[in-house]
Amino acid sequence: MTGAGGAHAETALPAARVGVAASSPVLAMRNIAKNFGATHALEDVSLELFPGEIHALLGENGAGKSTLIKIITGVYQPDRGDIELDGKPVVIRSAAEAQRLGIAAIYQEPLLFPDLNVAENIFISHQDRGKLVGWKKMFRDAEAILGELGVALDGRSAARGLTLAAQQSVEIAKAISLNVRVLIMDEPTASLSAHEVAQLFRLVRDLRAKGVAILFVSHRMEEVFEIADKVTVFRDGRLISTRPRAQTTARGAIADMVGREMGLLQPRPLTATSDLLLSVRSLGRDGAFENVSFDLHRGEVLGFAGLIGAGRTDVGLALFGIEPATFGTIALNGKVVTVRTPREGMDFGIAYVSEDRRQLGLSMPMSISANITLPVLRRYLDRFGLIKRSMERATAEMFRKRLSIRTATIDLPVAKLSGGNQQKVMLSKWLNTKPAVLILDEPTRGIDVGAKAEVHAIIGELAAEGIGIILISSDLPEVLAMSDRVLVMREGRQMAIFDRADASQEAVMTAAMGQAGHDASDKVPA
Repeated sequence: MTGAGGAHAETALPAARVGVAASSPVLAMRNIAKNFGATHALEDVSLELFPGEIHALLGENGAGKSTLIKIITGVYQPDRGDIELDGKPVVIRSAAEAQRLGIAAIYQEPLLFPDLNVAENIFISHQDRGKLVGWKKMFRDAEAILGELGVALDGRSAARGLTLAAQQSVEIAKAISLNVRVLIMDEPTASLSAHEVAQLFRLVRDLRAKGVAILFVSHRMEEVFEIADKVTVFRDGRLISTRPRAQTTARGAIADMVGREMGLLQPRPLTATSDLLLSVRSLGRDGAFENVSFDLHRGEVLGFAGLIGAGRTDVGLALFGIEPATFGTIALNGKVVTVRTPREGMDFGIAYVSEDRRQLGLSMPMSISANITLPVLRRYLDRFGLIKRSMERATAEMFRKRLSIRTATIDLPVAKLSGGNQQKVMLSKWLNTKPAVLILDEPTRGIDVGAKAEVHAIIGELAAEGIGIILISSDLPEVLAMSDRVLVMREGRQMAIFDRADASQEAVMTAAMGQAGHDASDKVPA
């Protein structure tokens, strides 16, 4: 990063510059409206953020939360309404201007510069053209901030190849370095372990004590009610309710979000057959995981549980051929196969729905229809090598109806869809390959309760159709409710496999944390 200056943070956690009393909002949105064509993304929304307060914002995907965040951070301009900072009208024309005003945002999908190192990513917004980099100070300040977060990352290491959890930690450190007055956190814990969440919440509370106003967006109700001081709910672009946390409940907030009462997650009916589909024995990849053995039957949902970094995703990547196994065997329908590439994985009837929609899941600028047909594009080519658009559109329309993808047109770029609808497009893309084995890696990460219930219903339907499903999820209630059996991993090793009747939250977490507990070794295939 040559030709840049080193005007970065003096301390890891600078004191917030609180210019008003806590009885007055530091940031106020007054009657904000934003339209995209005929779509009313926001309509007459007013919201106040106070110094030293954590304000949770809830709503289904498409409710207007992301639009509001982009208006606060200068990405969008409101069609109507006003923004006030310290009681004075402001116009936020860009993200850089928002940062100068002390407004920073941490988004659901980390957006790092992969060819820069960790420290450069943290301080990228501090640099002045024409000045030399103060490398020693930059690395020292980066280490101080990462130390406050309790994150074991080297500031000199490249951002490329970092896990989602590590990427999120760098984004959080970057926001902290900006000496924020208003911090927007959009699903900041989606990729963090329970230990990392606890550390983050400690830091968030420290920021609150220093007078920072925090807008906290999360679909995890238990987190909202653990940390928020106030809860606001959006639905269909409108503000439905704003209440102190003590005056609302999770059930009431969900009812406001969806416009109806929603029951708790119920166990799906067991649909596993005796027909053995996939048999894995002593599978491993050097430096990632080892000795993983299990069977998967037609119509079965096999849940993979464990803490972040347990190796669950590594197993999925190996089965699909993205990062092939270096030892062990994979047998499909009784025949041993070697899966060295994703193309081979697809040819064997395996599909992998990644946890990372942007990097491994979807092409954001491309249309819904183009994304759905992309893995099997050769099916849609005529004898001249041109795409049969009518055939492609017919397939996309079928999946739009089947999975209830909410969009006015299948020609829309997927980047313009809500997270839940993007997830459905990604699922459609891989269902279009007609898989026998479907690997779902965090399929409901970062989507709202309504979309999550729809994805759960889709999983149940696919299992009932005879597809064998591997469900990798950090949401333990989801794993327990959706799975016929649960395989638990820890630090790259398989700890146990539980039948549903034995898979209590206590038993699974005991195994995931490497503690003595329920002995399920008899349920692990030889």
